[in-house]
Amino acid sequence: MNRYEEAKSIYAALGVNTEDAINKLRDVTVSVHCWQGDDVIGFDSKEALSGGIQTTGNYPGKARTPEELMADIDKAFSLMPGKKKLNLHASYAIFDGDYADRDALEPKHFAKWVAFAKERGMGIDFNPTFFSHPMVKDNLTLSSPDEEVRAFWVRHGVACLKISEYFANETGVPCVMNIWIPDGYKDIPADRLGPRARFKKSLDEILAAPYDKEKVYVTLESKVFGIGLESYTVGSAEFCLSYSTKNGITPLMDNGHYHPTEMVSDKISSLLLFNEKIALHVTRPVRWDSDHVVLFDDETKEIAKEIVRNDALDRVFIATDYFDASINRISAWVTGVRNVKKALLFALLQPASLKALQDASDFTSLMVCQEELKTAPFGDIWNEYLAREGVIADYLPEIKAYEANVLSNR
Repeated sequence: MNRYEEAKSIYAALGVNTEDAINKLRDVTVSVHCWQGDDVIGFDSKEALSGGIQTTGNYPGKARTPEELMADIDKAFSLMPGKKKLNLHASYAIFDGDYADRDALEPKHFAKWVAFAKERGMGIDFNPTFFSHPMVKDNLTLSSPDEEVRAFWVRHGVACLKISEYFANETGVPCVMNIWIPDGYKDIPADRLGPRARFKKSLDEILAAPYDKEKVYVTLESKVFGIGLESYTVGSAEFCLSYSTKNGITPLMDNGHYHPTEMVSDKISSLLLFNEKIALHVTRPVRWDSDHVVLFDDETKEIAKEIVRNDALDRVFIATDYFDASINRISAWVTGVRNVKKALLFALLQPASLKALQDASDFTSLMVCQEELKTAPFGDIWNEYLAREGVIADYLPEIKAYEANVLSNR
């Protein structure tokens, strides 16, 4: 009996069908962010990162051109198991002598990304880029009291809706378009209502533009604070959840965008009760929204458990969102996405009997079973999944070789 067959029998004794778990995971799509490859720089602006965003480290080999970024994505995707989508920011528009500012972006500026995605049989998700631009005035965009500034960013949002629908039409896969703004104040504001009222007005104007709601899912992402925006954030959790519910769009939770004592895993079940779909940006905050590489840690596992135990794999849009320039960027990509998939498999290998034990108030048995599962031969099931996906288990030598042959020459 090989290791998988032995592990399969051990899980069977716990009431878990490992074949079902593997097959379910093979159908799960994770949307992979493009911005890990170039430190969130993009191709449309020479502005420094803004909006509370910082990338730390200067590891050699950063992608500098669309061609380099696409090559790096290909390499990273080859080492990630399972279904994937490409998650783009608007700042990654590709211009061939036809530069357009963000309020004038068109589908043609993303045609090369569409060709890239179609050749690989995957869809594209999208994000308007409300940062790192001269029209971010006094840390404000859609909530700005300057009507010229606010209108510029409204036009950007409308342009992104059209581009998102273009992605969906071309790839045949619905596009998740996520709106997040960095707006806020460093110190205590005199007026908290005014900026939020302007943000609401701007969102209303963007969403008044016609788009196919079966092809484009608009999501709204909140944040607790950012660097330079420590005292007040316009797009708070309360604002974004209230707006999403009232206007029938999808709430998005980034697990770095809350107070350190708040756990997104605890919020998922509540949102599922009131929303047809929800969206997640999976990251690893260290004391705050620092976007570290996702690990196979407790909160990542709990997030995955909540999705699985609530039978919500088809109701949750799962995307990654982190960027680390202190280590090999390809390794950061691959490690983080693998850990999201690993957490989902770990959750799929939890027996359904755990809920019955809780409902029966048999907390003694529940604790013992949960502890026993921690030392079950999960790694053997993971390796079997990788083998069926045609992805190598030991990926570091591949990454080291790519660094030596490609990244070191940049």
